[in-house]
Order: sequence, then C-alpha cells, then structure tokens
Amino acid sequence: MSELFGTLSDGTEVHRWTLERAGTRVRVLSYGGIVQSVEVPDRDGRTADVVLGFADLDGYLENPGPYFGALVGRYANRIAHARFPLDGVTYALEPNNAPNSLHGGARGFDKRVWEVAAVEHGVRLSRVSAHGEEGFPGRLKVAVTYSLDESGALHISYEAVTDAPTVVNLTNHSYFNLAGSGNAGGHELRIAASRYTPVDADLIPTGVPADVSGSRFDFRTARKVGSGYDHNLVLDKGVTDTPVEIGELYDPASGRTLTVATTEPGIQLYTAEHLTGPFAPGDGVALETQHFPDSPNRPDFPSTRLDPGGTYRSATVYGFGVRG
Repeated sequence: MSELFGTLSDGTEVHRWTLERAGTRVRVLSYGGIVQSVEVPDRDGRTADVVLGFADLDGYLENPGPYFGALVGRYANRIAHARFPLDGVTYALEPNNAPNSLHGGARGFDKRVWEVAAVEHGVRLSRVSAHGEEGFPGRLKVAVTYSLDESGALHISYEAVTDAPTVVNLTNHSYFNLAGSGNAGGHELRIAASRYTPVDADLIPTGVPADVSGSRFDFRTARKVGSGYDHNLVLDKGVTDTPVEIGELYDPASGRTLTVATTEPGIQLYTAEHLTGPFAPGDGVALETQHFPDSPNRPDFPSTRLDPGGTYRSATVYGFGVRG
C-alpha cells in the first residue's frame, strides 16, 4: 500500500509504502530509500516505533546529516581524502566529510528519489547511478528489496551491476531505539566480532584490525552499549553467501530484541553522539552492516570492487522479538 508523503521543491512526488506482517509494520519512503518507521510490540504487547524518523518529508530535508533510516551509497562509510585508485586511475570524490568522502558524497543515494514497485510482502527500489555521479566511475544499476518474512523480520537485499569497474558498498542507516524513546545507551549488545579496525581522528582505519580482548570494543558477551562508538567491528564469520546471525540488541525495560544477520564482513557500530534537532545524542544505535571503511584504498581489506559481468549482492535481516 502506498500514499503520497510529500513533494520536493522541484515538484517530484515522494511516496510512502507500508509493509505489515506477523505483528511488524514498516514504512518505507521513495526518497532516499528511507525506513521511516518500524513498529513492533514489547513483552506486554504494546507497540512502539523502534527506529528514529520524522512524521513528514520536511523533517528529513531539514536534517540530512544523520542519514535517518536511509539507504546509503554508492559507498557507505568513509573513503580517505575523498579519492581512490582503480586500474591506474585515481578518482576524486566529493569531500563532504572533509577531508574524506562519506556515504557516497554530498548527494548520495540517500538524497535521490527511487523507483518503487510492490513485490510479495515487500517493495523493490531501483535507480541508475550515472557514470561520474559524485565522482564514482561506471553506470551502476541498483535494486534494493525490503520485505517482511513470516516471523515479521525485515529483510534488506541489495543488487547492483556496472558497465565499468567501480566500487560499491551499500547499507541501511537506521537508528534503533527498542524502548521507543529516550537514550539507548542502556540497551545490551552482543556482536560476534573478535577484531575491530582502529581509526585516526578522521575515523579512517590506521592499520590492520586489532584484537578486541580487554578493550571497550569487546561485545562478544552481551553488555550495555554505552556511548562513544563510530567504529567498524570485524565480524568473525567474514563474507558469506547467505545471511548469518552475528548479534543481538536488547532493551531490558521493554523486553524487545533485535537480531542481526548479514552476508557482510563488518558492522559499523554508531551510538549517535552527533544527533541534533528533535533527537538527543545517544537516542539511537546504528548497526550498519557493510564492508570496511576506506576499503578502496586498502587492498588488504575485503574488496568492494565490482566489474562488468559481475553482480554485487548483499543481504541483511533484522529480526524482532521479545524476552519475558
């Protein structure tokens, strides 16, 4: 089911699609592929929206920086100094997170209107990213499907093909608050990651992944999330063909749980210290499944290269439940 959600300044209409199954209700926008809301019950059956978002289009247009619920690309996370080499050519990107490029540039996938079509229990979003868009090479055809399974879990499946060598790294940038409001720092988090990528002051990886043992990055046993994170955790499972469960977020107050399964090798844990406007720092926890930051400049990291004839594929499943 779709409805008109708003209109951009150039007259382009933005529509909202509602998905509902097994007690989960998800609303998705054609603008930015944004997951506007995810409504699920707590242990007492009371429903609340567990992602941060806005009631109208103006909220997103006036608060673009945090990427609320958005589909981000062509490259999620940071690329150092807004440039990378590929086959002997250095490509210059938009340094929108100076001196680096972040989440695809000043007008990445999160600020584009996508074509949307209904599919079974979901919607399929698609667009063509032109050669040279935000500095990236290759004409990239992208399709992303949001769907709900029989348990009410949200599946996000990504596909892309290119006509020239390029780099691709896509994710969804939802901020979860399983209580429905307030600070999320008291949520408990478990992630199967024995290493993380240390970063410099600009959040660019500085070297090889480091052991989490004895550090604040060790979430192998569930503990409170706390604050101060915008870091990539290296998942023990590596890259997989199908989603593998790698962790869980739990809110003791409401009893709500969020499990995360993915094909990706990393997850960016961001505790949202920079939120402004109607939301306060720490009001949500972003769990962005993706390849590592700055991979196009790091041949030792899992590759984000995509060549003609190949298909980029990625999948993540966010499962919702409760504990008594």
